[in-house]
Amino acid sequence: MRDLQGVDSLLLKELKSCCAKESHFLPREAGLRLMEAASEENHGGVSGKCRDSRVEELWGLTSFFGYSTQTFVQAVSLLDRFLTIMKVQPKHLPCIGVCCLHIAAKMVEDESNVSSTHELIRISQSKFTVSDLCRMEKIISEKLSVEPEAVTAFTFLQLYYSAFTSLSAGRKEIPSIGRLEAQLKACLCRLVFSKAKPSVLALALVAQEFEALQAVTLMKIVQQFQRHLKISGSELLHWKDLVAKCMTEYRSSECNKPDNKKLVWIVSRRTAQNLQASHFSVPGLPTIPERSWDESESEDSCEDLSAGEDSPCGSLGSDGEGAFFPSTFLSSRK
Repeated sequence: MRDLQGVDSLLLKELKSCCAKESHFLPREAGLRLMEAASEENHGGVSGKCRDSRVEELWGLTSFFGYSTQTFVQAVSLLDRFLTIMKVQPKHLPCIGVCCLHIAAKMVEDESNVSSTHELIRISQSKFTVSDLCRMEKIISEKLSVEPEAVTAFTFLQLYYSAFTSLSAGRKEIPSIGRLEAQLKACLCRLVFSKAKPSVLALALVAQEFEALQAVTLMKIVQQFQRHLKISGSELLHWKDLVAKCMTEYRSSECNKPDNKKLVWIVSRRTAQNLQASHFSVPGLPTIPERSWDESESEDSCEDLSAGEDSPCGSLGSDGEGAFFPSTFLSSRK
């Protein structure tokens, strides 16, 4: 406590309280192992790859609807916890994922900012109905005993950041909270990070960022938090290395390439509202006279503009790349 005497006592108390509660909001390890062992070929359950793809889609939906990072992290927490206690068929995963996002939005966002179930289903290009979503929401809420004050890695990231800014006022090397939040979202797209305690994952994110920036003083503060929360050096090092590896992969050109195999139409909320009235009806079009057809043209020459059904976005979006990841990161790792 003496090392962190510059930190507000209420903040330290909140950190301790969250550490005591975080184990109640962790997914079951046995369920995580089953997902890691599952493959998409045997259809025996949701695989880790399938789960990761769904989380990336939730990231895209979060950005589209303007939801906060907290909403996204809560949605992923609900998804992982549910998948590790229930035997789920892959075909039900789209409904479960969208439902977790909707529950999280109602927990976190202002009521006026929460999208309607109809709009959420349509924009996510899902095939289930509003009644399906409502039934799934009831199941998830009953199985998980959903609590508004659930402790996640986002909770600790906010607390750590408040402490670091109070201890290091005016330091230019303090990264923006937006960049740290983007890195947290990138990590949560990998099933392996669901095994980490939220307090450790958040501190590992901060630590690898400070290490990449070669901020010696800030790293000493990280060590003080580590001792205060009784996080072992080997545990922090393990997750810090995994975070660094994840950040390197997300910086790669392979990760940031758009998906050219599908064309997905995404419209703004205003446009969606204007189109909603005519969404289910197609006006009659005049018949094209047979003489107007140019027989010299082949039907195969028509461009296929059908939208993909598996994902609302081809890549992770602008908050998953670019300035959020420090340019000095790769050189500092060599």
